[in-house]
Amino acid sequence: MSKPLVITDCDEVLLHMVRHFRDWLDAEHDVEFALEGDPFVQSMKRRGSDDDIREEEVWELLGGFFDTQMVTQQPIAGAVAAIAELQREADVVVLTNLTDERNAARKRQLEAVGITAPVFTNQGPKGKLLRRIVADHGARRSVFIDDIAGHHKSALKEAPHVHRLHFCGEPSVAPHIPCALEAGHAHARIDTWDAALPWILETLHGERL
Repeated sequence: MSKPLVITDCDEVLLHMVRHFRDWLDAEHDVEFALEGDPFVQSMKRRGSDDDIREEEVWELLGGFFDTQMVTQQPIAGAVAAIAELQREADVVVLTNLTDERNAARKRQLEAVGITAPVFTNQGPKGKLLRRIVADHGARRSVFIDDIAGHHKSALKEAPHVHRLHFCGEPSVAPHIPCALEAGHAHARIDTWDAALPWILETLHGERL
């Protein structure tokens, strides 16, 4: 019988991203970044200008960050220990929205902080790939963890049997993002690993419907 399966996002779940991206934009590109309720693309401005940065440039900056700054990303508090605990009782894979050519770099990045797990790279909504991962694995119970509400909506549509935990471990961002639990697309919203780990274990053991 297959072990239970945990499918987790990386940025803002396992590793901080926004705080390092913000510091890099400030130091290297003279760009101010404040994600406080505005859409991601509208959260960046050139210092001294009121004009939003063009969407194409935002994606170029994100690509530049992931190509040169992944080494700066530090673990979310409790993430490394929580994943190690989960791996005693379940299989854990990482489902991250990066281009496929960055898959190996993400895997190395996670290994460097103490997390060894298969990495699946994806672009766009995660539901279809999530469904395939769970089907290929054969797990009877599984938990999907992500910080973006839209991915929980996609997961509900494509893989409704998967338990969904909305988790954002970045305190500067968590209060401002749409909540998948409130939207009815997630089973829980928890933003710290101390609280999330017991919920995940109870779910994997069938103690939650």
